Amino acid sequence: MAKKPGKPNILFMFSDQQRWDTMGCYGQKLPITPNLDRLAKEGTLFRNAYTCQPVCGPARACLQTGKYATEMGVYRNAIRLPENEETLATMLSAAGYEVGYIGKWHLAATQSGKGEADPKSSSGWVLPERRGGYKDYWLAAQILEFTSHGYDGSMWDADMKEVKFKGYRVDCITDFVLEYLRTRTLEKPFFLFLSYLEPHFQNDHKCYEGPNGSKEKWKDYEVPGDLVGTQGDWRENYPDYLGCCNSLDYNFGRIRAELERLGLWDNTFFVYTSDHGSHFKTRNAEYKRACHDACTHIPMIIHGAGFDTGKVVDEMVSLIDLPPTVVTAGGVKPPKTMRGKALQKIASGKVKGWPEEVFMQISESEVGRAIRTKKWTYSVVAPDKDGWADSASDVYVEDYFYDNEADPHQRNNLVKEASLAKVREGLAKTLVKYMVEIGEAKPKIKPAP
Repeated sequence: MAKKPGKPNILFMFSDQQRWDTMGCYGQKLPITPNLDRLAKEGTLFRNAYTCQPVCGPARACLQTGKYATEMGVYRNAIRLPENEETLATMLSAAGYEVGYIGKWHLAATQSGKGEADPKSSSGWVLPERRGGYKDYWLAAQILEFTSHGYDGSMWDADMKEVKFKGYRVDCITDFVLEYLRTRTLEKPFFLFLSYLEPHFQNDHKCYEGPNGSKEKWKDYEVPGDLVGTQGDWRENYPDYLGCCNSLDYNFGRIRAELERLGLWDNTFFVYTSDHGSHFKTRNAEYKRACHDACTHIPMIIHGAGFDTGKVVDEMVSLIDLPPTVVTAGGVKPPKTMRGKALQKIASGKVKGWPEEVFMQISESEVGRAIRTKKWTYSVVAPDKDGWADSASDVYVEDYFYDNEADPHQRNNLVKEASLAKVREGLAKTLVKYMVEIGEAKPKIKPAP
């Protein structure tokens, strides 16, 4: 193997629809994530990490560009990432990195509200110009949940040739990752973005698909507080959901062991996070697309290049902070178009002036906006807009308001509590400030009827 490069390799491990509380380092009592829990103790654990958009495609677009979803127009699923966007891959490639992608993409096709398909896309193969700049290595599916199941499926390589796999999906995708690592020359440092589907709901089977035996192995779980006494479908799905998360942890262990065997772990900048969580149909008709912590609070662990200190960060951080963090690790100055802040500032202890809130856009189920502070969750919705057809509104109505300290499971909506009107008024001003800063028209926010 070639000599170790000066710049760190970068490996970004991305799960899909994973709640933060599935992990021991966030309070899970079952041994679901021993490998990632170890990583949290060695690296930096972000206790208050939140998505900026609780929908798959938009969250991915935000992560690849550092912009909010409406800034690029990718405000819902089935809108492709514009080809002229500067991305993690294009920036790091220009800085001398080999850039590769394995797994779920979800950013290559545009579909109208009437269901017309994009003629230059499929659920599987992705045209080179629609890969967000990942030009050196590609093994992915545009919508992996449509081209695979828990134990079988296909992805497509750089030449758009189908690559079939058989076995548990997380294990098989990790096999491809290990093969990638073993075949690097390291003439350049690598940036590999690894996007798993688990623990995402398997659409056509209408359930979560953990490894065989998950229902029995993980049946003795403690019910998360937000789910206690609710309907939803968590009773039949939660053991398999935990099984998915345990498989991700096991396969992270495989990846780390291979990096250590190759002598690369100590020079690898590693990120683990998810696009959003799951409320198991307790807040709306499906699993996400809401302001509640169950689908907005995400796991986030970073290790290497200044983050290997065993630190626990309590500041509010967002998925939108990861793009500037990743390019900074690669020696690239984040462009002004990136809305987040590089988390290296927190790792170094320089946290003066860090934002006290996370801003979120919500689409598809609604046209919504929200902010989350340590104490408050405040959400507004546009009652006359279509969450699929409309990206924003000039009028919103207060929708949800929670005191997260008194009500950590967000069971008591205070949106009509008269004694807190002034608090809501202040949060509304902060929310509007974020909306205007990213190019939205200044809206009117009305109190809940």
